[in-house]
Amino acid sequence: MAIFFSNVDVNFRLNNKRIIKNWIINCLVFYGYKLGNINIAFCSDSYIKKINSQFLNHNYYTDVITFPYSEDKIISSDVLISIDTVKSNSELYQNIFQNELQRVIIHAILHLVGFDDKEESSELLMRSTEDYWLKKLQCND
Repeated sequence: MAIFFSNVDVNFRLNNKRIIKNWIINCLVFYGYKLGNINIAFCSDSYIKKINSQFLNHNYYTDVITFPYSEDKIISSDVLISIDTVKSNSELYQNIFQNELQRVIIHAILHLVGFDDKEESSELLMRSTEDYWLKKLQCND
């Protein structure tokens, strides 16, 4: 059981992979889950839009798509992250790129452990929980 990072159609290098992996595992364990296989692939806007349209019938760009295939309390998933959208969102929200990327990663993990952000109240809970985990990560940097 492991966490894998890869690139689809972008040239991107994730810093602190070991720290990020431990952070993800700590989050899973905190909510009572175990790690299966999580594949996090970095891609472009055009690629994620194509996948979003093909598999989810959404014809728009997004920062992250999570394809869960968890069983019981073992979390497994393919996660796509658009580096282009993370970069533009970091500029839009005046956030450092690395921080925005970490937010997107933990956002995907929180979805996998049952958090939702479809309603305003659940979106607020998702944001505050992201903030909690981002602070945990910063303590380990």
